[in-house]
Amino acid sequence: ARIAEVAMWLIDHQMNMLVSAEFGQYFVRLPLRKAAKIFNDNALQLDWSKLRTSNTYDVYADEVNILTANEPETHYGTLNVHAKQVNIFATEDTYSVAQTRKAHFDYIFGNPPFIGSKLMSEEQRKDLVQIFGNTEGSGVMDYVTAWYVKAAQYVQNTQTKVAFVSTNSIAQGEQVGILWHLLFNFYKIKIHFAHQTFKWQNEAKGNAAVYCVIVGFANYDTADKYIFEYSDIKGEPQAQKVRNINPYLTSGSDTFITRRNQPIWAVPPMRKGNMPVDGGHLIINSEIELKEILEKEPNLEKYIKKLIGAEEFINNKNRWCFWLVNATPDELRTSTILKDRIEKVKNMRSKSTDAATRKLADFPYQFREINNYSSYIIVPSVSSENRKYIPMGFLDDQTIPTNLVLIVPNGTLYLFGQLTSQMHMAWVKYTCGRLKSDFRYSNTIVYNNYPFPQNVSEVNKKKVEEAAKNILEIRATYKNSSLADLYDPLSMPPDLVKAHQILDKAVDLCYRPQAFANELSRIEYLFGLYEDYTAPMFKIEKKKK
Repeated sequence: ARIAEVAMWLIDHQMNMLVSAEFGQYFVRLPLRKAAKIFNDNALQLDWSKLRTSNTYDVYADEVNILTANEPETHYGTLNVHAKQVNIFATEDTYSVAQTRKAHFDYIFGNPPFIGSKLMSEEQRKDLVQIFGNTEGSGVMDYVTAWYVKAAQYVQNTQTKVAFVSTNSIAQGEQVGILWHLLFNFYKIKIHFAHQTFKWQNEAKGNAAVYCVIVGFANYDTADKYIFEYSDIKGEPQAQKVRNINPYLTSGSDTFITRRNQPIWAVPPMRKGNMPVDGGHLIINSEIELKEILEKEPNLEKYIKKLIGAEEFINNKNRWCFWLVNATPDELRTSTILKDRIEKVKNMRSKSTDAATRKLADFPYQFREINNYSSYIIVPSVSSENRKYIPMGFLDDQTIPTNLVLIVPNGTLYLFGQLTSQMHMAWVKYTCGRLKSDFRYSNTIVYNNYPFPQNVSEVNKKKVEEAAKNILEIRATYKNSSLADLYDPLSMPPDLVKAHQILDKAVDLCYRPQAFANELSRIEYLFGLYEDYTAPMFKIEKKKK
């Protein structure tokens, strides 16, 4: 607070020097006595209305009479008058009744603390609960969102404008539906301008990379709305005037997406892989460890399968696991290796503070989930934002997917083609959560809400299937290259690039014959389609008389 006070004094002095230079007369305000009013307090617990001078009022009326008297000026304080007619009297007279209320700030702006929902202290958690109250889902909100709600509460029925620098999590993933549903529907907030994701940098030593947005909003609408787009998140933005800004900080209606358990369109369900919850005792992490196990007990080979998560799938890393779903009791008891590992799993689970994990101690020889599908599409839960496409693929029952990937059991080539297209990636970029800036794919937010094309002709469907098959065949020719190599923007092979471009065109034709100009036109079209698909779900039926 002291540093801020000194900074304000310095600025005041610099402005005085500019005035002196402009008018040729030295203007000085020394010694410095008048200071900015700076409060060092918890902004979420403080009543913001008390930050204004107690004698300041706004008056709203058709006609206002101002009565003067020989009393100290401070008795009246500051009076902001909003009226069609103002009458000034030297003595008391009859005057109309005017509505008065406390004046509000013209602007509220800042960069509130960036603290994730799982990193908050107990005091910060209480702050959040105090602001959000009983709002459903508020337990997953980041700390910064409380400033948005607090500001929305403060600016009701005022002309106050607000702008905050925030982590981009407020415009991505699950938080969007919770926060902006409250701001739009309850507090009637409208977004006036928005800076899309950019990288926050400063000159501090060892400062972590933070990916931010800036959102400006108020309790009233405006015709002048601007989106600042960053083609390079470390570069300068391009301003674009738009009719409306939605919670994803793109042009479009005020649509927000909430968690959904089932897809909005007729596609197979996507689910998470199998979570081990084993303390690592059912997992084989290296070829050396695998070799040692098979040398001691070769008969265990039938119970060993490849284990794959996002890291293994994208980077061609090998791990294995004991998949003992069909193992007989005598095999579990007589194998020295299995008996030792199963006992360690049982001890780990029985000592857990989580009740559900303790229950799993009764089945120490298996993962928490034991799904083993004959064929499935695999989708990494986390993928680099530098890739134009999230690498996806097909696997069979000889590979066990972990909970770090998502799977579509018995997925088709057509579905694979839809998911690995630019159309789907546009949706991913605006709706998925982020881990730093990396994509964090979600079945309940991204996949289940994705507006797949409807009434696709057999001709267009076949084009997608052929293009998808071609991509898989090209990838297979690069046997020594990982998906990380193949989908790196700098090393992606030309034939794979071309194959994806063919697929993109085939998928676009499933939506409409006209080409999409850019990513913005794609996402605007998809949000419009999403509204069409979900409109019947929110339609209120008229009661019969």
